[in-house]
Amino acid sequence: MTTPADVLKLAKENGVKIVDIKFSDLPGTWQHFSVPVHVLTEDLFEDGLPFDGSSVRGFQHINESDMLIIPDANTAFLDPFTAVPTLSLTCNIFHPQDKRPYSRDPRYIAQKAEEYLRSTGIADTAYFGPEAEFYIFDNVRYASTDNKQYAEVDSVEAAWNTEGFEGGRSLGHLMTVKGGYFPVAPNDTYQDLRTEMVLNLEALGIKVEAHHHEVGAAGQCEIDYRFGTLVDTADKLLLFKYVIKNTARKYGKSVTFMPKPVYGDNGSGMHTHQSLWKDEKPLFFDKDGYAHLSKMARHYVAGILSHAPALLAIAAPSTNSYKRLVPGYEAPVNLVFSQGNRSAAVRIPVSENPKAKRIEFRPPDPTANPYLLFAALLMAGLDGVRRELEPSEYGFGPVDKDLFSMTPEELSEISSVPGSLDESLKALENDHAFLLEGDVFTPDVLEKYIELKREQAAAVRLRPAPIEFSMYYDA
Repeated sequence: MTTPADVLKLAKENGVKIVDIKFSDLPGTWQHFSVPVHVLTEDLFEDGLPFDGSSVRGFQHINESDMLIIPDANTAFLDPFTAVPTLSLTCNIFHPQDKRPYSRDPRYIAQKAEEYLRSTGIADTAYFGPEAEFYIFDNVRYASTDNKQYAEVDSVEAAWNTEGFEGGRSLGHLMTVKGGYFPVAPNDTYQDLRTEMVLNLEALGIKVEAHHHEVGAAGQCEIDYRFGTLVDTADKLLLFKYVIKNTARKYGKSVTFMPKPVYGDNGSGMHTHQSLWKDEKPLFFDKDGYAHLSKMARHYVAGILSHAPALLAIAAPSTNSYKRLVPGYEAPVNLVFSQGNRSAAVRIPVSENPKAKRIEFRPPDPTANPYLLFAALLMAGLDGVRRELEPSEYGFGPVDKDLFSMTPEELSEISSVPGSLDESLKALENDHAFLLEGDVFTPDVLEKYIELKREQAAAVRLRPAPIEFSMYYDA
């Protein structure tokens, strides 16, 4: 544990001039403001700083905008991307009058989820391991105005650049569509850039396990880092995205974590691995169970699958998410579990090691707020454990047959994830009691979250898409 005194010492030893105050808005994007280093005192970690929360997405109205932000000493790091020595701190949000935690602070919701887990006696630790895929582009342009709707991305690796692209030229060695998995240089042009990303991550305490090019031929990549506890992993995911984006920016590249930025090629997901432990012992392993899953793990899986339509509003929270989650492609849309099928919503990674036994929920993507996502998945899983749900009783598998070889009649018996953000939001409205257990989520959080997401869905629905001009202009 890092103490406030440790943070002050770190700042002094490194000549820090500025302290950056970071927090998450309700959709899950880091926000920040900065203060001179003389504001950094031990009292700061107790008294906090006042700020205006009325312009933060999902927070307060203008008539109740005063809020308090208090940093967590455990999150301190030296920012590698600033010109002036800068110390960064992740914070929690409070009401200034009585220092009451703010119900819509995503980090507080995640903290409550961990507390609720311990209170159940089922387990004392939940581990999460997200795999956030992303695209690296050499150029990106987009606009949405009254008379203009377009988006254009470019990648030096993409097959469409056989004749070169503006500001560059083709030297061959381009990737075919969906041909980006594990090629060596010169096809994979991002080895050195990903390596620098990895070194930056490791310098900030994020232990990386592997990095590689992903299937998407226009610069899709993946960097996997070690799993951790719920709040800590959510903290690190926001730091991960910050490091990836800013390392790319240093070299004139642009990174996006949006789920489907390129038509016809693979989308970017965030497969989320989970396991429960108690007294430092894993609880999801049973050598005699299907895929070596324990009874508790099966109950946990059933909880997630039974609440999956509602969970998708948090796990796949953008309109763009559902351009990735399309039946008939290699997308995890089928509400079953399997030790082999990657199009199953829940996959059980093969392992004989009890400590490595986990379940993997595959529909999420990196637009999800990690604090809300991990908390919601834990609450759904615990609901299944409490009620002793069995996946087979609800038609959720296991299914080991190749889902792509199934007949339409066979597939019709397997439920799928919702087909749009609107459908997922409706499911969340109808199924959210499990999130309210232990006061982890509160009604005002869900109401505000749904309101924000409905506004996004409406904004997309109202705008003509470029393909509509191709289809209907000459009608």
